[in-house]
Amino acid sequence: MRPFVFINVAMSADGKISTRERRQVRISGKEDFSRVDRIKAESDAIMVGIGTVLADNPSLTVKSPELRAERRSAGKDEHPVRVVVDSLGKTPPSADILHKGTGKRIVAVSRKAPLEKVEALRKHAAVIVAGDATVDLAVLLDDLYRQGVRRLMVEGGGTLIWGLFAQGLVDELQTFVGNIVIGGKDAPTPADGTGFLREEDFTRLRIIEATRFDDGLLIRWGVGKR
Repeated sequence: MRPFVFINVAMSADGKISTRERRQVRISGKEDFSRVDRIKAESDAIMVGIGTVLADNPSLTVKSPELRAERRSAGKDEHPVRVVVDSLGKTPPSADILHKGTGKRIVAVSRKAPLEKVEALRKHAAVIVAGDATVDLAVLLDDLYRQGVRRLMVEGGGTLIWGLFAQGLVDELQTFVGNIVIGGKDAPTPADGTGFLREEDFTRLRIIEATRFDDGLLIRWGVGKR
């Protein structure tokens, strides 16, 4: 068993999530920020890859006091469980995701992660060891389900998202398409990694809904069978 996994990304009209220097840029506006805070509050856990932690230093906390209050009244922590996929244990012990806001943190590492780094992370988070050289995502999701995570939100980055798609572990993709063009062949996209080589292997999507948001378009995609 695994949680329901949905990916939430904001990208430019030409399919980029940041510049070629991987500098974070504002793609959506206030309306979409509020939507993201809401779906974050409705999730049991939020997951990112180590690249996102190192580049953006996110806290992944729920920003709205009202939404935090709703979670408390439902008997939950103010913030969802925060999960970092970090094969080699590179998460800085000072990272915001380990310190800002109340609630549980989990860092998933592989058996290749240096022991001293794993022990340093254990001071701030629960550590799940899954996989030999890289984190085994299927094993990780199974472990999260056993810990009570039923709805898992994934915020990036492209390597983690690609890994989830490649292994058929995604149920829904939510994309906000902004009204800007970033360009650059080396600028990251929502799903990087190696990519599928054969058309018959492509992940097939179906539109659940499409809504105008801010000055862009929000599209919810269901994931069909490949």
